[in-house]
Order: sequence, then C-alpha cells, then structure tokens
Amino acid sequence: MKYFLFLIFAVLFLSGCSQTEDDKARPLLDKIETLYEGGKYAEVLDSITMLRSKYPKAIESRNKALVLWCNASLKLAQDDVAQTELKMREVRAQLDTVTDRYRRNMLSLRHDSLEARFEAMCGVVRMIHMRQKKQAEEQNVAKDNE
Repeated sequence: MKYFLFLIFAVLFLSGCSQTEDDKARPLLDKIETLYEGGKYAEVLDSITMLRSKYPKAIESRNKALVLWCNASLKLAQDDVAQTELKMREVRAQLDTVTDRYRRNMLSLRHDSLEARFEAMCGVVRMIHMRQKKQAEEQNVAKDNE
C-alpha cells in the first residue's frame, strides 16, 4: 500500500514539473520575434504557421504570434503597395513617350492590371488596420473586465 501511495505521489509530482505547451513554443516564438525585427516578414508568416500546427494548445504563444502575424502581413502588403505604385509610374511614363498603337495598348493593359492590384492591396491594408483596431478594442475590454 505504501508503494502504491508513493507511486501516485511520484506521478503527480512529475506531471506537475513537465513543460507546458507555451514553454515548449517559447523558443520558436523568440525566433519569430527575431525574424520580425530583422524584416523577414514572409519567414515570420511561415514560422507562425509552423507554431500553430506544432503547438495547437499554446494559447499564450499563439496570441502573441497573432499580433506579429497582423504586423508582418501589414508590412508585406504596404511593401507590395509601394512596389506596385512604382511600377504604375514607370508604365505611365512609358505611355507618355510611346507612339506605336499596339505598344501603347499593351502598356495601357499593363497599367490597368497594376491599378487593379494597387486597389486590391490598398483594400488589404485597410482590412488589416480594421482588424488591428478591433483587436486593440477587445484587449481594452478584457483589461477593463479584469
């Protein structure tokens, strides 16, 4: 009987000392934060996807990663908007100098395509800003409830 009680206490003690999911996910979250600070936003998104699949029960780590996900997505979208705008300006400049009708039509199509992409990416940026605003409001409500 003493052996059985000792065994129960030993199992309870050892189970209490095991690492939580958040503890296990912490090194990966640190790596994600380092990648974000280094401006490697695509790698941040890939690493967060890995964190989500590898540690589905690490709620605290996943919540921190969600903020980084939004920020990295925003940076990527803003970079895309800037690059698209530069390409649109280049095409507009070419349109002003080209006299060949076929080439002018092709450049017009290219400009229209870039303009559609620009508008879509601006929409993505707006949606991310709205999501961040909503998350901030939810955090404020949660803090007020505490």
